[in-house]
Amino acid sequence: MAHETLTPDSTAVRVALWRALHVLDDPPPHVFDDLTGLRLAAPEEDWRHRPDMDPQTTAPMRAGIVSRARFLEDLLAEQAERGVDQYVVLGAGLDTFAQRRPDLAARFTVFEVDQPGPQAWKRQRLTELGFDIPPWLRLVPVDFEVDAWWRRLIEAGFDPTRPALVASAGVSMYLTRDANIATLRQLSQLAAGSTLATTFLLPLGLVDADEQRLRRFAEEGARRSGTPFLSFFRPEELVKLAEDAGFATARHISSAELTTRYFADRTDGLRPAESEQIVIATT
Repeated sequence: MAHETLTPDSTAVRVALWRALHVLDDPPPHVFDDLTGLRLAAPEEDWRHRPDMDPQTTAPMRAGIVSRARFLEDLLAEQAERGVDQYVVLGAGLDTFAQRRPDLAARFTVFEVDQPGPQAWKRQRLTELGFDIPPWLRLVPVDFEVDAWWRRLIEAGFDPTRPALVASAGVSMYLTRDANIATLRQLSQLAAGSTLATTFLLPLGLVDADEQRLRRFAEEGARRSGTPFLSFFRPEELVKLAEDAGFATARHISSAELTTRYFADRTDGLRPAESEQIVIATT
């Protein structure tokens, strides 16, 4: 039997490279400082010449990626102060929180949920780079087509009777509407005091013409890689879906709010795209 070649998810690599590009190309202060993902990805030497790495045309998407990452880590710090000590990352990709912020991460049991092949590749790369996988970091492989991810999470040590923070960044657009609703219903059963932070894409008609061109570029790339965008939501629609699913509260975090929070003092014009926004839901 031939040995399976482990490979990362191409979208996860793109996200890691955009994070790195922010540090390497954009002037300080940096919204988010992550070169660890670049080390994990180990791209070809001329990676900065890839069409999807053009520093000008992809700037809004890059800014969106780093602002959502910063928002989630700020939220993690707040949750730690509240005593929450379980953190679930759905579709973890090349998330590097555990490697970059071990001081904060060690206050949680961190569950990274991802597809088995890319996660096995990541585990291998962490070992090759000399990163320990501490007891508080649980890599949870889930084939979302056949596995019950909730059961796999509990088997990995997740305690559904205690509060948790669940992050789902860059995932909802790849799921059908029904799958998104089913996920909301499942997560609404989390213990009282839990929080879900999920990103979502606006319908194309709600963004301006320049950003529509970027979106078409992104959507075409997603189709070519076999992971087409399937779901788009208006903010008020996703808030209502979360509340209807059983969450006690849900609120929208707009790209404008992220701009005010993280980019207001920048003079280089770097601003996050409008397309991706965030909903925070609590039990």
